[in-house]
Amino acid sequence: MSRDDNTNKADNRNHHAVIELKNVTKKFGTKVVLNHISLNIEKGKTTVVIGPSGCGKTVLIKHMIVLLRPSDGEVYYESGRIDDLSEIELNKVRTHYGFLFQGGALFDSLSVRDNILFPLKQHHKISDWEKAEELVKAKLAMVGLDGYQKYYPMNLSGGQRKRVALARAIALNPEVILYDEPTTGLDPIRSDVINELILKLQRELSVTSVVVTHDMKSAYKVADRIIMLHNGKVIADGDAEHIRNHPHPTVQQFINGQVSEDDLAVLRMSGSVSQAQFLPRDFEQ
Repeated sequence: MSRDDNTNKADNRNHHAVIELKNVTKKFGTKVVLNHISLNIEKGKTTVVIGPSGCGKTVLIKHMIVLLRPSDGEVYYESGRIDDLSEIELNKVRTHYGFLFQGGALFDSLSVRDNILFPLKQHHKISDWEKAEELVKAKLAMVGLDGYQKYYPMNLSGGQRKRVALARAIALNPEVILYDEPTTGLDPIRSDVINELILKLQRELSVTSVVVTHDMKSAYKVADRIIMLHNGKVIADGDAEHIRNHPHPTVQQFINGQVSEDDLAVLRMSGSVSQAQFLPRDFEQ
């Protein structure tokens, strides 16, 4: 890791950390997905996590809300350790979080209204239904979908489903929103709508955001800070300009969408056509 990365990390530690991971390791069997990661997430800022598929990005943010528990290490929210809490104790902590799942994870059998009310029903007993309806209206208005209360997910486009899922994620007025690949599967225009909503929520609700993405255009637009994971470790950490000019070849290959020389060599290897190439007549008697 470069000297600049260490400087960036030191700078981040000087600000108030709403989430902190201390020496977190996660193993699935013998496979190490996160390898002794220590990380502070600064309050009120947007941190973007990038890296190749399978590098542990989603695993990392699931540790921040303790949907996964570390094999080793500790996780803190507002200076209180949370990875050792019971599920009942975690339910209270999780009311401070909103989570936008990669596919939206809306309940197909529930209307848009009832999807947004779902977290409210899980954590509170609703006695004032008029206020509950106002909440649904307000959250949908924030994502530009007021009037869609009676629709069902199957009647919505991919971009609309993501926006409804985001409205649900902010139903409890969270302090932290975790976004798992929020623009995946969307065209460039719909992707930019999501980017604008991420910026809007940070600006208007003063939330702390953590965004996992492969989309570098999105990363550069929304990020105050970008972290890159590779082989279970943080190999780059800084603002957009720092990442664009990072000297690590793996960082440059990823942000520029370049195949490595080793992979190219394998792809370009010459050789005979496999004997497993058949024609339809080969199966005729």
